[in-house]
Amino acid sequence: MSAAPIYLDFNATTPVDPAVVEAMLPYLRDRFGNPSSGHAYGKAAAEGLAHARAQVAALLEAAPAEIVFTSCATESINLAIKGIAFARRKQGKQHLVLSAVEHPAAAESCAYLEREHGFKVTRVPPEPDGRVDRWRLMAAVRDDTALVTLIHAQNETGALQPVQEIGETLRSRGVPFHVDASQSAGKLPVSVRALACDALSLAGHKLYAPKGVGALFIRRGISLPPLIVGAGQEHGVRPGTENVAFIVGLGAACRIAADALERSRRTITELAASLLSRLQKEIPGLTLVGDPVRRLPNTLNVLLPDVSGRLVLEACSGVLASTGSACHADSEEPSAILTALGIPRTKALGAVRLSLGRSTTQADITTAASDLARAWRSVRSAPATTKAQ
Repeated sequence: MSAAPIYLDFNATTPVDPAVVEAMLPYLRDRFGNPSSGHAYGKAAAEGLAHARAQVAALLEAAPAEIVFTSCATESINLAIKGIAFARRKQGKQHLVLSAVEHPAAAESCAYLEREHGFKVTRVPPEPDGRVDRWRLMAAVRDDTALVTLIHAQNETGALQPVQEIGETLRSRGVPFHVDASQSAGKLPVSVRALACDALSLAGHKLYAPKGVGALFIRRGISLPPLIVGAGQEHGVRPGTENVAFIVGLGAACRIAADALERSRRTITELAASLLSRLQKEIPGLTLVGDPVRRLPNTLNVLLPDVSGRLVLEACSGVLASTGSACHADSEEPSAILTALGIPRTKALGAVRLSLGRSTTQADITTAASDLARAWRSVRSAPATTKAQ
């Protein structure tokens, strides 16, 4: 049997940590009660919910009462952006500010408010290094700005945005600030106090919890109208019976991430540097997208010269990774995030995103670099018609 492929797509999703599975199992078997029920089974479920809420809050340096559980980061982002926007519209605030490199959950939430509810939206372009200039963003804030939303770590490039500096300035001006921490939480220290944010979104499946669970931090004093109505679960912000087992899993994942954060960050930083060095030696002309320092420690978005990154990955069965391009029947389009950085289309089509995780080893790095270089040489030497497919 051939060896299993090397997984370098941890920004897309992570495997569920075995300890997370163990924490969840009792709530899939015996502790199945509805946490809103007053009997013993309900109380057992409610205790698991409360414990998980405290674990998530501890990772973010928040208060447990400031955590709302959701189904995913996309829901959390929609709740935060639309909720704050609708609440602030009552005060005559109907302007939104975001970067041009947001995740679609944020970008489309703002586009929806613009299209369906008459909000004005300012999209601040990034600098060539993938980061938004703090002063350029602040210059877009107006007296009628209802909300600024900003991704902490860009999911394709790994670029870290100056969220703390922006948050502190916005706080002094009384403008609510939402941070999308889907990619950064669990990889870097993420403190809602240090970031001076009013809302922050989290995805379970990006930090070794299951898919289908997320969380939203809402600073005490911020009132959010629910997007759906029902009973009073999750402080009335997100009604519906909670997914207790998955929430318990998210809590366990946050505890594990907090315990392993510094050790994991050091190891992954070293492995990512090793991978980049090997690729640069094997593939002349390969370039790293974005700021080389102010980035997620696990993320390398590289431009492979003179090829389609998609075709290289297809030719490299030993490595599982991502490109940012969208493939259609008769064409291939580059990532909108990369073209927003000013990267020409032909170069952007060569992009491959390699994202490492806690299970990545040096042996994985050595093998992956060799396999990617071999696939690049194969695609590059192929007929031009093949390379353009």
